[in-house]
Parts: sequence; C-alpha cells; structure tokens
Amino acid sequence: MRKSSSVRIVSATLFLLALLVAVPLLISATGRSDLYYTLTSVALLSIISAGVWITFYIGRINIGQGAYALMGGYVSAILVTNYGVSFWLTLPLAGLFCAVASVLIGLPILRLRGVYFAMVSLVLTEVARLLALAMPITNGAKGIVSIPLPTGISLFGITFVPDFASLANPRFAFYIVAVLLMALCFLGLYRLAHSRIGQLCQSLQQNEELASSIGVNIAYLRVVAYALSSFLGGVGGAMFASISQSIYPSSFTVADSVNFMLNCFLGGLGYVLGPMLGTFVLYFGWDVLFQAGEFQLLIFSTVLIVLMLVLPNGLLSLALPGKRSG
Repeated sequence: MRKSSSVRIVSATLFLLALLVAVPLLISATGRSDLYYTLTSVALLSIISAGVWITFYIGRINIGQGAYALMGGYVSAILVTNYGVSFWLTLPLAGLFCAVASVLIGLPILRLRGVYFAMVSLVLTEVARLLALAMPITNGAKGIVSIPLPTGISLFGITFVPDFASLANPRFAFYIVAVLLMALCFLGLYRLAHSRIGQLCQSLQQNEELASSIGVNIAYLRVVAYALSSFLGGVGGAMFASISQSIYPSSFTVADSVNFMLNCFLGGLGYVLGPMLGTFVLYFGWDVLFQAGEFQLLIFSTVLIVLMLVLPNGLLSLALPGKRSG
C-alpha cells in the first residue's frame, strides 16, 4: 500500500512539474504563446467537468453544470467591475455563491433520479442564460466587458502574485494559476473519493435504499455533493470570465453542459482523473476534425458513440484496467 501511494505521489509530482516547467519551455522554444490560452481553457474545463463527476459519484446525471459556470463568471465580473473587489477574493466567492444556489435548487430536484434529474438539470443552463439576459445587473445581451486583469497580492511588502496587467504575457500567468487550481481540484477529488464520505457517496450510486437502511443520511450527502459540484463550476466560470475579460449570457450554453458530461464519460466515470483526460481528448479531438468540414460533427459523434460502446468505462480503463476511483 505504501509503495503504491509513493508511486502515485511521484507520478503526480512529475506530471505537475511537466505542466509547470516542461510545457512553458516547449512553448517558448516553438514561439506558440497562443497555446497558453488553449491549455488554460482545457485546465479550466476539466475543473468544471470534475464537478459533474462528483454528481455522477452519487448516481445523478448532471447536464446543468453550465448554469453554475455562468453564475460564477457573472458573480466575479460584477464584483470586480462594479464594486472593485479583488479578483482573487471573487474566485472563492463565486464558488460559494454557486454552492449556496445549488443547495436551494438541489433540495427539491435531487429527489429525482435518472433521466428525470437529467432533464431538470438540462433546463437549468437555459434558465441561467435567460436570467442573465433579463437582469439589469448583468447588462443583458451586451454582457460585461473590459473586465480588469487580476491585481497583485502583496503581504508585508513582499509580492506573492504580480499584477497581471504589468506582465508582458498575462496568458502565461493565467496558465500557471489554472494548472495550480486544477492540481488542487483533482487532489481534493482524490481525497474525497478515498475518504469515508466518498465511500458513502458511492453507496448512493449503487443502492440508495440500502444505504438509507443502514443509517446513511442520503439527503444530506446528495446536497453536499451537489454543492461541491457547483462550487467547482463557479470557480471555473470565474476564471474564464477573467481570462476572457468578458462574460455574456451565451458564454456557457446547453451544449457546454453536455460536453462537461461527455468529458466524464469519455475519460471514465470510475476514475478521478477521468474528467481531465476526457476534456483533453474532447477539446483537441474536435479541433483535429475541423478539416472534415461539414462532416465534422457526424464523424465526431460517431467516434464518441463507438468509444463509449467499446470502452464503457472510459479511456482510462485501457491504462488502469480493474482499478476504480484511482
């Protein structure tokens, strides 16, 4: 057991070093600084998808994560532009706002199961978009633009985080922040999956009635898991608004919510790193098929269906056969 844990720690450390050191060096050598935005997007999308993975862990098909990403983006943008709040403070606030909203929404809808919960959650993204269009504080269809870049963080005269506006390449700074957030997210996800609460959540996925009969507070666990899921969606959305310096009602749509779900399926629902791998493959797979022109969507959909039929446990089942939540 100790040897296995050591291997995982070393592997995770090497992977993080590769993202923080090797990738920037490679981008610098090739001069493709535009890749920072692409890789930052993949990292943030994997964080939002990780939230969907949590709801799958309690046996719920969540197709409404786009709603919380949109909420998080607007909360951060409004606080930064209208009230001058530091972006770094809005990041957790956006997540907490989405978590509280998800508790209020989740209390009634989490009683539903299967396709019924999926249908209701699918509507949430469209409801969030319509609210963003209608509410004056969100500026309607015009959205919120010219969002200031994150300011620096200093303590006792020591600068820990520089002012992004003073940097020659703010995208590199966003990339570093996104990678660190992604690392924290999946580390937390791993700890959750291997904790007592994680095991109880998994029992809900298998049989809620049996879990309830042995004293598990299933209503509490469902709400907590959904709140954590929405928190990640809000944080990811807030980061997206900052790097884009804008947020619109159409920034996160129903199609995005579907993709967040597909990321989890494609990577593997039984693996913590499933959302990360699924996001990477889905994001770049779509771009690779761009040359197919009008057949892009047809080929893309066919490949996804075949992969899910051939690999029902996701792509990670090829590399980690027989392992779950690893």
